Amino acid sequence: MPTPAFDDPVQQEIWDTLRALNDAWTRGNPDDLTQYFHADMVAVTATERHRIEGRDACVASWKNFATAARIHRWREIDPVIRVYGDAAVVAYDFDMSFDMNGQTIDMGGRDLFFFVREAGRWWAVADQFSAHPA
Repeated sequence: MPTPAFDDPVQQEIWDTLRALNDAWTRGNPDDLTQYFHADMVAVTATERHRIEGRDACVASWKNFATAARIHRWREIDPVIRVYGDAAVVAYDFDMSFDMNGQTIDMGGRDLFFFVREAGRWWAVADQFSAHPA
C-alpha cells in the first residue's frame, strides 16, 4: 500500500515525522524515539495499566515492546491530520503482525497522536492507542 501524500506541506511534515517515529520502533532503533517524543509526553497504551508520563518512560515502554516482539508488519491506514497553529492531531488505523511469547499475533487498532511544534520541529506530546471495538 502506498504511503499517503498530503497536499498541505505542514501536514506532510507532520506525517513524515509520524512515519519516522513509527519506523524507529517497528524497524529501527527504539532509542531514536527520543528525537520525536517531547520531554513531557503522555501516553495511554495497551500494555500499561496507568498512563505513561515523560519522554524517558515513553521511550522505555515502546522499547520494551519492540524488544519483546519480532515485528513482521506495521502499516498506517487512512490517516487524517488536523493542524491548529503550532498543534496538530493525527489519527489513523493500523495493521500489524508480530511474534511474542511463541505466538504470532495479527492485530489492528487505532492510534491518536497529538503534536506540538517547538523550535521549528514537530514533537509527539500525547498518544492514545485503542484496539478496534469487538
